[in-house]
Amino acid sequence: MSGMSRQRQLAELWLTRARELARSVDVEAVRQRLEQTLDERHRETLADLGRKGDATVRRLASQADAFAKKLQSGQSAAADETPGKEAGSSLPLGGASSVGEVAKVLGDRLNGTLTRWADKANDVAAIVQGPAAHGGDISDPLVDGVRKAGTSVAQQWQTLAPKYLPFADAASDDLPLNRLLRLSLFQISVGMAMVLLTGTLNRVMVVEMGMPTWLVAAMVSLPVLFAPFRVLIGFKSDTYRSFLGWRRVPFIWMGSLAQFGGFALMPFALFLMSGDGRVVGSEFAGYLGAALAFLLVGIGLHTTQTAGLALATDLAPESSRPRVVALLYVMLLVGMIGSSLLFGVLLDDFTQIKLIQVVQGAALATMFLNVIALWKQEVRDTARTDPRVAQPTFRETWDAFYEKGQPLRLLIAVGLGTMAFSMQDVLLEPYGGQILHLSVSSTTVLTALLALGTLAGFGLASKVLDQGLEACRLSTVGVVVGVAAFVLVLFASPLSSPWVFRVGTVLIGLGGGLFAVGMLTAAMALADDGDAGLALGAWGAVQATAVGVGTLLGGGIRDLVSALAGIGTLGPNPGASYAGYGVVYVLEVLLLLATLAVLFPLARDGLGGRKRSRDRFGLTGFPG
Repeated sequence: MSGMSRQRQLAELWLTRARELARSVDVEAVRQRLEQTLDERHRETLADLGRKGDATVRRLASQADAFAKKLQSGQSAAADETPGKEAGSSLPLGGASSVGEVAKVLGDRLNGTLTRWADKANDVAAIVQGPAAHGGDISDPLVDGVRKAGTSVAQQWQTLAPKYLPFADAASDDLPLNRLLRLSLFQISVGMAMVLLTGTLNRVMVVEMGMPTWLVAAMVSLPVLFAPFRVLIGFKSDTYRSFLGWRRVPFIWMGSLAQFGGFALMPFALFLMSGDGRVVGSEFAGYLGAALAFLLVGIGLHTTQTAGLALATDLAPESSRPRVVALLYVMLLVGMIGSSLLFGVLLDDFTQIKLIQVVQGAALATMFLNVIALWKQEVRDTARTDPRVAQPTFRETWDAFYEKGQPLRLLIAVGLGTMAFSMQDVLLEPYGGQILHLSVSSTTVLTALLALGTLAGFGLASKVLDQGLEACRLSTVGVVVGVAAFVLVLFASPLSSPWVFRVGTVLIGLGGGLFAVGMLTAAMALADDGDAGLALGAWGAVQATAVGVGTLLGGGIRDLVSALAGIGTLGPNPGASYAGYGVVYVLEVLLLLATLAVLFPLARDGLGGRKRSRDRFGLTGFPG
């Protein structure tokens, strides 16, 4: 009896496992998975696998049936002494009362289960063979339903994306969103370099390494010296002859190498400058090495950015070019914010070893990001290497560009407005701490408020440009907002109101964002296929130079006026600290008014009578 009970338990265990295994085959999921993920090339291969699987399952079923018959014939013919009624009530095997009957029932059920598996395998094989058998038309209702559902989801996603996803409408069939975002990685590297030069290293050199402020300012200003050459870089990338058929990629690659070399050299040169060298004359070598390192980084970031923006313009359709370039500049802002936070965390506990690791890590990140950004972006065109094709000179190209509208007036407006908005860059946080007596944490928030205002400016620009507002008119709105912002900052001290100062800070970012978007869009409206590099190079040269000059003038004028007020040159006890800041902010207001005067004819008449662009500006994902 005990042996018979063990046989029954074993039979029940076999049956339970067979049922669980049969239920684990989800044909519906297999069908959906195959239909969604496989293409035509692999379906024939899977059809062969399905046929082989069908044959294997049927062979297993035949073997199981033979095993059941053998088991039944080899068992003892002695009947089970337990009454059949009781056995039938205690066994879940159709009332089998002997080992032979148990084996037969078990074999039949296992055979049936394996047969069902074979049928399911046939169904899967029919699915994967369907396209080859019916010319790609699968008439299976389940497959048709899955296909319709997938099409519906795709259509709804295409409708949803331009409305809710940032920059989705900047993409096109020629430049999909994933490829566009990958291309924008070079702006992340440029933003990282700008933060490292003007923020992290600026503070480290003055505070931790004890270098003179004037020397640090001179080193940080070296990259600006190369900014005027951006127009020449853009022109050369337009007319470059490459045996590989590329125009933009060689310039981006050489710019990346220069930026990498500058970062690799920089930390060691800084240590020599600080007097940590063990060799006589090492401090002078440190000066030369640091100057070379900062200059290399400046050459690299200006070259990479100019050629990269021109490449994006080449790849994007004409209707979406301003939106694409604007997306890349927003990615620059994202790179600056993200890298500043990362550098702050990594250098929280400053050591020389950590500085070496961070700066050289930035060098590696530059190459990594830019290689990914460039991979399979520019199409090779060997026709450009034909020596029989005459290339225009810089003068000829500039004259043709100048005749398209009023680029000189536009570039003057870019220079004046950018200088006005950038003079406060080094004064915002000191003004809050020294004049309004804000804490360190409170002044740190000002940078976030400025960035928030800039992003809000992009969002507002997307709406008004989508509604047809002309780009130069948008820039005039930004200038007016900037004037109001600087007036609020000026009155924050007499009112002793930090909140007025914070509102003014947000408005500075808002006005600067509107102005920058409008000027960039207007510059791109003047560019054609053959001179996109020249147009962006001219815009970038003026913009970058104005930022450097404005920052230098802002700090210099503030120090000069404060010193004169402190010794009584400006009158008895005028409030030396506030006088220095006040003069700079008043000068910024005057520069914005001059910008408004230059922009007014462009806003009234357009760019030389050219058709006003009503293209949507691909920033609909921003707030506002």
